[in-house]
Amino acid sequence: MKLNVAVFFGGESVEHEVSIISANQAIHALDKDKYNVIPVYVSKDRRLFCSDLMFDVANFTDLNHLLSESTQVVISKEDNRVVIRPVKTKLFGQKELGTIDVAIPVMHGTNGEDGTIQGYLEMLKVPYAGCDLYGAAIGQDKVMQKHILSDNNIPITNWFWCYAEEMDEHPEEVLKKARKLIYPVILKPARTGSSVGISIAHNDEEYMACFDEARQFDEKIITEKVVKPMVEINCSVLGSCHEAKASVLEQVGGSEEFLTFQEKYLSGSKSSKGTGSKGMASTARIVPAPLPQSQTEMIQDIALKTFKILNASGVCRIDFMMDEETKKVYVNEINTIPGSLAFYLWEATGMPFDQLMDNLVQLALDRQRRREKMTFSYETNILSNFTAGGTKGAKGAKR
Repeated sequence: MKLNVAVFFGGESVEHEVSIISANQAIHALDKDKYNVIPVYVSKDRRLFCSDLMFDVANFTDLNHLLSESTQVVISKEDNRVVIRPVKTKLFGQKELGTIDVAIPVMHGTNGEDGTIQGYLEMLKVPYAGCDLYGAAIGQDKVMQKHILSDNNIPITNWFWCYAEEMDEHPEEVLKKARKLIYPVILKPARTGSSVGISIAHNDEEYMACFDEARQFDEKIITEKVVKPMVEINCSVLGSCHEAKASVLEQVGGSEEFLTFQEKYLSGSKSSKGTGSKGMASTARIVPAPLPQSQTEMIQDIALKTFKILNASGVCRIDFMMDEETKKVYVNEINTIPGSLAFYLWEATGMPFDQLMDNLVQLALDRQRRREKMTFSYETNILSNFTAGGTKGAKGAKR
């Protein structure tokens, strides 16, 4: 019997459109002989829609028309089934649109990759691929992420963070910290991705302008010392905290400062089936990265350690910055739901995209089996001793 696999994508995020592309690639990579694939689109106003029209990414170019032809749905837990139902049912229409056995979130950025969709799936108690709620939250919040990496002696660049309001209240103190790093520095919103809101400052005036740009996307702003001349090296990791493996490495770009959102996504070719775009394919990419074997293995080892330390699972991509002169390597960040699910790195490692998707489904089921053996609640007699008007005693019951 085929498994019903729901792919969740879209969401209220600046990476909404990137999510549509990544999800369409994943949808077409799932083996239709093994799975009934159900696209579940999350609109920017957080409504859920299903439609067979969503198998063709070209239909998203006219989103209003697509949604008018799609069915808005709700997903609920009913007995031991996770059921998809239309919000509005016609007199002779379907009351039930299907069930979900496994969910695969392909949602980038805020309100999806950050643990939001994971918490929703946890409530439904449906097996889902990728990081759990905690790993997703840590992966999205680069402030928490960097503190954890630093505490575990994972190499990262010199940095500091502050709330956006601190610039309004104590601008000179913030600028003093930036100068201490020595310009140029790079500013980032703490919880976005795909280079959104990221820019480089070479002096105080530019820093103020870059800070204003970053705060449009988050209230927490990170400032880091720029690595220059810099080469970006990426490594994907697949697995769980119990067992994981690293892909071949890729080198992205040259020794430029960083890739903008536009450079990553807006200069490539379009595909009606999602197969013509490979994430950052329009940029200069070398797979595998032209590095000595010893350095390749060292970076892969750091990637595996980072994956485990941050409580990651599923398929992730760890991005590194390498000083082109000293060859010193720093972890930049983890992408818990990477663009295109980093399938091209696994293809270069010898794992086809459909096999990668099989692995994600299996990892989701394995985690659910482990969790079913754990204790999350137990019977007590607390309420049997509760009486009306006994709130004073109840308040004192918790110590």
